[in-house]
Amino acid sequence: MNKSKFTTGGSLIALGIVFGDIGTSPLYVLSAITHSQPFSQELVLGSLSCIIWTLLLLATGKYVLIALNTDNHGEGGIFALYARLKDKGLKWIIIPALLGCATLLADGFITPAISISSAVEGLNVNFPNLPTIPIVVIIISGLFFIQQFGTESIGKYFGPIMIVWFAVIGSLGFYHIVDNPEVLVAINPMHAVKFLVHYPTAIWLMGAVFLCTTGAEAMYSDLGHIGKQNIRGAWIFVIICLAMSYLGQGAFLLKTQTQHESVFYSSVPKPLINWVIGIATMATIIASQALITGVFTLVSEAIKLRLWTNLKIKYPATEKGQVYVPAINTILFIGCLVVVALFKKSTNMEGAYGLAISIDMLMTSSLLFAFYYLSTDKWKPAVLVSVLLFVGIEIIFFISNLAKFNHGGWFPLLVSLTIFTLLLMFYKARMLRNTFQEFTKTGKLQKVIESIQTDEETPYDFTNLIYFTRSINLGIIEKSIVHSLTLFRPKKARFYWFLHINVTDKPRGITYSTREMKQNSVYFLTVNYGFKEEHHIEYLMRKVFKDLKLDELAD
Repeated sequence: MNKSKFTTGGSLIALGIVFGDIGTSPLYVLSAITHSQPFSQELVLGSLSCIIWTLLLLATGKYVLIALNTDNHGEGGIFALYARLKDKGLKWIIIPALLGCATLLADGFITPAISISSAVEGLNVNFPNLPTIPIVVIIISGLFFIQQFGTESIGKYFGPIMIVWFAVIGSLGFYHIVDNPEVLVAINPMHAVKFLVHYPTAIWLMGAVFLCTTGAEAMYSDLGHIGKQNIRGAWIFVIICLAMSYLGQGAFLLKTQTQHESVFYSSVPKPLINWVIGIATMATIIASQALITGVFTLVSEAIKLRLWTNLKIKYPATEKGQVYVPAINTILFIGCLVVVALFKKSTNMEGAYGLAISIDMLMTSSLLFAFYYLSTDKWKPAVLVSVLLFVGIEIIFFISNLAKFNHGGWFPLLVSLTIFTLLLMFYKARMLRNTFQEFTKTGKLQKVIESIQTDEETPYDFTNLIYFTRSINLGIIEKSIVHSLTLFRPKKARFYWFLHINVTDKPRGITYSTREMKQNSVYFLTVNYGFKEEHHIEYLMRKVFKDLKLDELAD
């Protein structure tokens, strides 16, 4: 797939990977806004106007127009942005980077639960007494179980299914708009302004409005997989369908003049309800899958940037970049089940949804501001003003989401702060360890190796013996390595390797350099990995061994 320009195939993949979360938000957004409020035309039109302009300003303005241009050699996401800034002398940027990572992980607990629950609960329209929680648990269990096998075989179906989903919600919305076109006045931003100024609880309802843009972050984080032109091209189709869906639900509310527990499903014609539930369930599974895959990628990047403790990473498919982190999969699975057990219904989960993501968006905005503040781009003043506008909007959303604290917002906040604290402690501990790491001159190491190799009574244990070192200087080496060579008994090898791995701020690329410490025997090897590259050390060592023609010396 050519990522540098728009292609039909690329935009189809974007629909399946990028827009699942934001694309399934019509299932619950208007229900979250209206279910606790007395019905009024001002409520419907004002909240609709806020939704439309949130999609235009935040999703389109911030992510589609600005963030997609702030790539790191074609890659996006909060760690790609951090990688571009970490050598600029801004020590504080580690805080928003780790907070963004922590809040995205917290979102991984809630998104599958609320998305799948909101879809399955549509069954209660025709079967009011049907318990939906067991169905939700079965679907979530199956979703996390298949992660170990990779999603390469089913991923090709994601795009077509999401096309059907967006076509369905867009068509349903268009049907109700035609039936009640007066709802189109909500496109006027003055309705949003009047709503915020005059509606008594408008500021607190903005937390529910914010749900319409959850998932927008995926447009930036999936930049490297899809390409910005494909994301931008697909977004035109997506935002049209989303706008029609929201306006159509609003038109339905204005016509019925009453509240509904599920505005979306209540607006679906009865003959189509079962079909729509089926498509919605598939769409929410795809949305959840995209988020889970994104979390795996994020954790993998954090490990390579040494911002996370080492975890076992598997590569379950041949598709480049697809990773599976068993420990994270288990944590997310348990977290989702806890959310379902705690909140039971999607309407209750809405209180827990949004707070973490509003923090994540603020962290991305702060890094974007720092990036453009240091840049020499000709659009720098305009972009800085725009980012400040986004920050202002996101602060309003954050304050509004704080009102959800006692209604479930405490859960993602607790999870986020716990993960952030652990990440920060790990980062500080690594910095402290590097400060107190004891080194010795390599001359001492060479003498130890020479004495071992010349001792004829000591048998060879290895052909190759590899030690990982944090030293980037050929003149010094960790004392612990010298001790290890002689601990219990001398470790004799034909070739000794001292391997230093350097993770660069570029996402792709693998290079290496070797320096000979003892002729045809001892080598210092430096490997430069892009922060998104897989670390296949065994394969790399075979290549180095062959390139240096050491296989001839080993015989």
